Amino acid sequence: MSLVSRRTVLALAAGGAAAIAVPQAAQARSAARSAPFRLTLPEPTGRYPIGTTALHLTDAARKDPWTSAARRELMVSVWYPAFPVGPRAPYAPPGSAGPLAEDVSGVLGLPAGSIDYAGTPTHAHADAPALGRHPVILYSPGAGTSRILGTHHVEDLASRGYVVVTIDHTGEAPVEFPGGRVAPVVADSNNPRRTVAVRVADIRFVLDSLADLAESEDAPDRLGRALDLRRIGMFGYSQGGFAAAETMLQDHRIKAGVNLDGTLQYGFPDGDLSESAQQGIDRPFLLFGAQGHAHVPNPESPLNDPSWTSFWNARSGWKLDLEIPAGTHGSFADYQFSVPAIAARFGLPPEQIAGHLGTVDPAVSIRAQRAYLGAFFDQFLRNQPQPLLRHPSPKYPQIVFHP
Repeated sequence: MSLVSRRTVLALAAGGAAAIAVPQAAQARSAARSAPFRLTLPEPTGRYPIGTTALHLTDAARKDPWTSAARRELMVSVWYPAFPVGPRAPYAPPGSAGPLAEDVSGVLGLPAGSIDYAGTPTHAHADAPALGRHPVILYSPGAGTSRILGTHHVEDLASRGYVVVTIDHTGEAPVEFPGGRVAPVVADSNNPRRTVAVRVADIRFVLDSLADLAESEDAPDRLGRALDLRRIGMFGYSQGGFAAAETMLQDHRIKAGVNLDGTLQYGFPDGDLSESAQQGIDRPFLLFGAQGHAHVPNPESPLNDPSWTSFWNARSGWKLDLEIPAGTHGSFADYQFSVPAIAARFGLPPEQIAGHLGTVDPAVSIRAQRAYLGAFFDQFLRNQPQPLLRHPSPKYPQIVFHP
């Protein structure tokens, strides 16, 4: 709900950090002796096999806002329906996999090297030829976190027939560039107004780059032809959801957006309201919160968010507010599947995991989130009306509608 920092990605709640129970010394020693743990990603639910490729983008018109570099560089990954040929892509590239995994292992009290992101396979075939032409969805991660942490949602959407572009906002988390160069963390995490503005500029540059790619005769693996840029959506987690709303306010190329539990004000709970919170957006938008985070005012709750209330009241387009009451902020990222698996592997106590992810069943949470994300984009990027978006479903009783 509030903005995520690299070292507190799992412990953060609007009222303060959730308590972190450090494993017993014997457990930590056992973890250190074990082979690094490789994750198993949830199976995508769509009918398409998927591919992925990474793109190195350079904005020659913009200086890097966090360093002295003359040009802003970004890494993005493109996930798409593909011919199922070639090896499976790793969850994270080798140079950045270690520090990204240590963010999670450190929060859980495990020794460095306990988790193997580079050895974890995804379901996507690396650099496979693209299949068909599809709507495009952008993804922006939480503050200080990597683009890899939305992979289970991204894979599922790609398998349903979307091209999904995930964006690393260089300087906020370790980012690996071609040749193994890893850009360090240098962004000012205490300045959300500036970080959101940088993200909006990054996203708009990515949109421009996709337009260039679609027109290029040299686009790799039929990728340019796969992009239907008449139909673009976006979703983001935490500050990524904030950035989605702010970008849509400025750029009408994005037709529909989703905010996964991100406040829309510059600092929580007392920061200034953003422009999108004050003005609203005239296109379809889904707010998806957890643990009491909704647009309905609740001054007694530590998760009362005036920015969501203002955004809801200012909206002139289609809107929906959903909640997972038994989940937490971390439920909307890959932590929902990875942390319970890591806990089982290393014998972490259940109450420790509940402190990070709530009491919602992880597999049920993932199925429900995928269903509502897929339905939202099917309705507004494919013009396929979805009964799931009209009222609560007995199939997903964990999801609450806030009218």
